[in-house]
Order: sequence, then structure tokens, then C-alpha cells
Amino acid sequence: MIGLWSLPLLFALPLALGILSLLAVPAWRPRLIFVGLPLMAAASLDMLAGLVISGPQVYRLGDWIAPLGINLVADGLAVGMILITTLVTGLCALYARVYLRDHPSSTSFFWPLLWFLWTGMNGIWLAEDIFNLYVGLEVMGLAAVGMVALRATPPALAAAMRYLLAALLGSLAYLLGVALLYGAYGTLSMAGLQEAAAANATTQVALALIIVGLLLKTALFPLHAWLPPAHGGALTPVSALLSALVIKASFYILLRIWLVLGPEVTPDFTAGLLGVFGAGAVFYGGWMAWRQHHLKQLVAYSTVAQIGYLFLFFPLVTNTGPEAARLAWDGTLMMLFSHALAKAALFLSAGNLILAVGSPQISHLIGISRFRPMSLFSFGLAGVSLMGLPPSGGFTGKWLLLHSALLSGQWWWLIVLFLGGLLSAAYIFKVFRMSFREGPQIDRSVTPPLTLDMIALLLAASAILIGLTAHVPLHWLRVGMVFGAV
Repeated sequence: MIGLWSLPLLFALPLALGILSLLAVPAWRPRLIFVGLPLMAAASLDMLAGLVISGPQVYRLGDWIAPLGINLVADGLAVGMILITTLVTGLCALYARVYLRDHPSSTSFFWPLLWFLWTGMNGIWLAEDIFNLYVGLEVMGLAAVGMVALRATPPALAAAMRYLLAALLGSLAYLLGVALLYGAYGTLSMAGLQEAAAANATTQVALALIIVGLLLKTALFPLHAWLPPAHGGALTPVSALLSALVIKASFYILLRIWLVLGPEVTPDFTAGLLGVFGAGAVFYGGWMAWRQHHLKQLVAYSTVAQIGYLFLFFPLVTNTGPEAARLAWDGTLMMLFSHALAKAALFLSAGNLILAVGSPQISHLIGISRFRPMSLFSFGLAGVSLMGLPPSGGFTGKWLLLHSALLSGQWWWLIVLFLGGLLSAAYIFKVFRMSFREGPQIDRSVTPPLTLDMIALLLAASAILIGLTAHVPLHWLRVGMVFGAV
């Protein structure tokens, strides 16, 4: 059946390629991308075909009975995450194949870690029970920590250690919550928990632990301290993957669990509190991004800010009408997808600019517009989506969230959307202002390969294109969702 053959392949293939990368001669490891990427793309497109033709797909691994069985579910959201992961990871891998030629010491372990990271992410997107979500989260998290440490410099190792401690602490809190829910209801299936869970103290404590653990992994303000050094200090393709996809995984899990349990078992103020933290992230992250002097640190703090918009979902979808909830769903997913594309493009463009000037300092970008116009254009095009300017995906997402806020009577979130856009413009134009200034000449003898610029430009253009064609992905992203139930 269409869609079903690709479900197990999306786990088995990257896992097998990761193991093969460990065993292969280092010179052959980058070449495996030309084997794995077409197969992963074919499996992802088959998933989309199955969704469009047959609706949500369910695959049961083995003939076990829940809670021990492993159920994989591919609804609209899961298929969307599979597709965006394939696109962004594939392009970042092609970028890395060229970029890592100048970092031979990092090449050996980048490729196995990339495949293991991809395995963990696919496991998260498709898992139907809260324990296998944890397994996917750990596989992805450990691979991500290893990728941060690839530079092997003292700052990189310190950032990786901080990331590891934050990830382990978040995982511990999540796993304790899972254990409490299993002890109380005897099931790990989200469908089973939705039927059995009651609003008692055990459930509320379990869900609180899960939420706190996931917020730490998502780096939501004020639990964000590990993110800027980890994302800003990593190799450029690693930074792009971490910011575009990895931190989305914990938000994805939180979104899934909230739709199943959140409003029924948590206090009424919980959704509003998550929205307040999201607003704090938008303001704090934007302000800190504007203050940075290192280009990649600016982009890293931008991630702290942009992730805050996603948390407006919770107050806008909880205890509101079906139409407001649908608009909040559409707006949040549009923000999530456009951010993944734009942030990957922003990090890759920033990496190209740093390669061109040989320095991470923003002040060293003086006059770079005359020498690297395509790198700067890609950076600006990605910035258009982050600022929320039309016709980008970021604009479409903010417009939908704005309508949801008005329809649900929560007008105050409009202030967050408006001021957050101004802060984004401030730090994006800070880079442009420096790049068009005249100043002392800097050695620009290093010319990044055209391939690196083209990949960044393709991702940035995709962040614009998704806004122009938003009705198409939003149509099938709604498959399997019931609005108004929360």
C-alpha cells in the first residue's frame, strides 16, 4: 500500500547508513549522501502520496499488544515534518560535503552523526506513544551533542557539555513524567492516555515534569542559556540543522501531548503561562540578537526569539472556538516550517560571509556587499521571513496568528507579533548597515564555492515560496486533526 512501505524505511535506512559510515573508510563517508538522499526523498514523497490518497497511515511493528507494541502514525503533521526534515537535512548535507573539505578533522564523525540524527528525528515525527518519543529524543539529542563537539576546541567542548547536561536534565524530567503516567494508567499510547487520563494530582505532576523537560530541550526563555554557545559555536552546517530542526522536535512532542492531555488535566493558567514565556523569548531573544558582535551569535539569539512565536499556539488553541483553533494551528505550523527554512538559510549564509572575510565579527563585514552580494542576498531573503514581511511564510504565519488572536479575543498577542517583527528587523538591518559601510579594506582572498551560496539561496527562496503557496501545505497538514476539541 502507498505510504506503508516507506514508514519502516525512514528508520532503517538512516540507521543503516549511520552504521555503514562508522565502518567505511573516511573518504567514502561523504559519498553515502548520494545513496541515502534519493532514497529518503522517495520515501518521504511516498508518505505524502499515501496521506493524500488514503489519509493518515498506521503501521504496527510486530504483533504486540499495547502498551508494548510500537505504533507509527503518519498524519498530516508527521508527514509535513518528514518532508521538511528531508529537504533541510539533505541540503545541509550537500553543503557540508563542500564545507568540510576545509575541516578534515571534523569529517570523520560528522556523517555517522548526521545519519543517527536523521534516524532520531524521523522516530519522533512518527511515534505514537510517549516512550518511543523519548527514545527518538535521546538518539537525536546525543547525535546533536556530538555534532556540536566536532570542532574539538575548548569553547566547542564546553558548549557541547552544557548542551549535554541540559539535554540529560530535560530527558530525566520527561522520563519521570512518562513513568508516572504509565504507573497510573498502564499505557504509553497517546490514544490510550487520552481515553484513560483523569485530572488528578498524579497526572498533573507527570504532565508538569514532561512540559518542563521539553521546555528545557526547546530552549524556551528563560531555559535558553545552553543554546547560543551550542548553535553559535558549532560548524556552520551543524548550526543550521540544530536551529532549523533539532529544537523543533521537543516542541513537536509538547504540541502532540498538549492536544491529547493538556487542556483536560492542567490548570487553566498553564496555556497562558506558556504564551507569556513565548512572548518573553521573542523580546529577550530579539534584544540580545541586536546586541551581539559575532554574526553566528546574532543568528543563534535570533533562534531564541523566533521559537517564542510557536508558544503562542497554546493560549490561542486552548478553550477557544473551532475557527480560532484552526487559525492558530495553521499559523503555528506555517511559522514552524518557514522558520526551519529561513533559519537554515540564515546560518548557511552567515557561514559563507564568515568564510569570505575570515572573521566572525560583524564589524569585519564592512564593504562585503561589493564582494559577496549573493551571500548577503540570501541572508536578507531569509531575514524577510524572520521579520514577517510579505510574501514570506513568516508573514503568512503571523497573519494567521493575528486573526486567531482577534477571533479569540486575545488582542494582546498582537503586541508581541508587532514588536517582535521590529526587533527582528533591527538585528537583520544591523548586518546590512555594516555591509554597506565604507571602511578599511579587509583581505577577502577566500572565495567560498558557488555551491555554498546556491544552497543557502535555495533555502531562503523556499521560505518565501511557502508563503506564496501556503494553502497547499496547510490543506494536507490538517489531515487527521480535529479542531475545537481542545
